[in-house]
Amino acid sequence: MNENLFTSFITPVILGLPLGTLIVLFPSLLFPTSNRLVSNRFVTLQQWMLQLVSKQMMSIHNSKGQTWTLMLMSLILFIGSTNLLGLLPHSFTPATQLSMNLGMAIPLWAGAVITGFRNKTKASLAHFLPQGTPTPLIPMLVIIGTISLFIQPMALAVRWTANITAGHLFIHRIGGATRSLSSSCTTSALITLAI
Repeated sequence: MNENLFTSFITPVILGLPLGTLIVLFPSLLFPTSNRLVSNRFVTLQQWMLQLVSKQMMSIHNSKGQTWTLMLMSLILFIGSTNLLGLLPHSFTPATQLSMNLGMAIPLWAGAVITGFRNKTKASLAHFLPQGTPTPLIPMLVIIGTISLFIQPMALAVRWTANITAGHLFIHRIGGATRSLSSSCTTSALITLAI
């Protein structure tokens, strides 16, 4: 198979219609909700896992910080399920698209910055200017701090995209090496697959 290394990162299209929206919505089918009084084992395991993760994640926060629980748990479930979806052969990982990562990073960043400025204005403004800065440097450092604040969501999205892409390329290369070694040396192919 003479497949390009980056074909798994191209948005899939059927009859000229992009399937990105359907692929992003597909993981929500993996997390069913139960309308019954007694649910099945899968839903029970899912609820137990969600309670465990949210308890571990939010136990260190005060009541104001715990208001972010639902959004953060939804984000963790979405990111985890789409990344697991990308491990299936010939499938598409939405997290390899910079536009999707920017679409998640910018609102989260804006919410955190606005909440920080609204609740702790003095502490948030103190990040722009280190203590003991000489007076002539103050305007320049405020400009640099403002620029770095606005670059944060873009840097987060680019890092996330690069890490996901590198991981999937690595898995692709290991799979290709295993496939090519399987015809010549089965032992080496099994060791490569185990790695």
